[in-house]
Amino acid sequence: MAEAAISSVRVAAYRVPTDRPEADGTLAWDATTMVTCEIGAAGRTGFGYTYADRSTALFVTDVLAPVLEGEDGLATAARWRDMVDAVRNHGRAGVAAMAISACDAALHDLRGKLLDQPVSSLLGRRRDTVPVYGSGGFTSYSPQEMAQQIEDWVEAGFTSLKIKVSGDPVAEADRIAEARRTAGGEADLMIDANGACSRKDALLMAEIAADEGVAWFEEPVSSDDLDGLRLLRDRGPSGMDIAAGEYGYDAFHFQSLLRTGAVDVLQVDATRCCGITGLLQADAMAWAANVPLSLHCAPALHMQAATCLQRLKHVEWFHDHVRLESMLLDGAAQAKNGHAAPDLTRPGLGLALKTQDAEQYRVWPEGAA
Repeated sequence: MAEAAISSVRVAAYRVPTDRPEADGTLAWDATTMVTCEIGAAGRTGFGYTYADRSTALFVTDVLAPVLEGEDGLATAARWRDMVDAVRNHGRAGVAAMAISACDAALHDLRGKLLDQPVSSLLGRRRDTVPVYGSGGFTSYSPQEMAQQIEDWVEAGFTSLKIKVSGDPVAEADRIAEARRTAGGEADLMIDANGACSRKDALLMAEIAADEGVAWFEEPVSSDDLDGLRLLRDRGPSGMDIAAGEYGYDAFHFQSLLRTGAVDVLQVDATRCCGITGLLQADAMAWAANVPLSLHCAPALHMQAATCLQRLKHVEWFHDHVRLESMLLDGAAQAKNGHAAPDLTRPGLGLALKTQDAEQYRVWPEGAA
């Protein structure tokens, strides 16, 4: 197949209520919006998505679709560069990067379908399964709700678990201790402050968490505070990884985190970092820096590419996204004993939107059939 001209770019947004209120150290929410992208070429349709505001769908329609339509859908690298160049005057971070991410995922899926191969075969698999960790433990949960979620993870065979924490180390001491008691002594316990702490409070939180055997402290301070992250790496407890990067929208953000020695583990999210193409760039950078890579959220979208990464540590099995993806997508992977694997019998990303199930949640385009 020499070329496959892109004939259509269609987007939609679906806002799905959470099963209960969710909050972390800096934000609270009661619904999550999935923005989907479908790109057609040569009778096949590629599917991708991001988690973002519905305005992201309009951005795809107005800014990205015009530079994609009529071009070769097999040339994913060229289409990625066309999109990056097209957003120059809009600012690449934020909505633009998430719009590119959804389109880039759809292009990789389209390429796999056109060539009748899973994305992991086209990229080159390094492993058959990927380690995953249970993630939730929201600050809005009651102690009983948090304990039940942890018990469910342990029963399902997860050996690594993560809870959210606020910016108040004294207030969080009991929650961290309860999480440890519930998880047991063998599980790797992780905490995530989502940048809520000051530098001094983050250091205190790290000491409190270390007493409970916490091995991972995610975004103790804002990911924009590179000096603060480096401070936590240098002065925090031995054996506790400092992780950040989930808000990285392009390779330049990851370069800054790595160059300044701000993280023990680099986090990357293909629904934000300009797609699977951006994820592969981050993996190469992590390899060159000899730093492990952890994939943030969206496990269904990440699964194919995750099997191909050189520096992969694990994939986040985030409660909110796992629930939503199981509701709206055919082909979402299932976790078993702390691992998951893509379905290699399905081409592309192996995912398809359950259109009828999703329709009740559609918020854009409004009034569409």
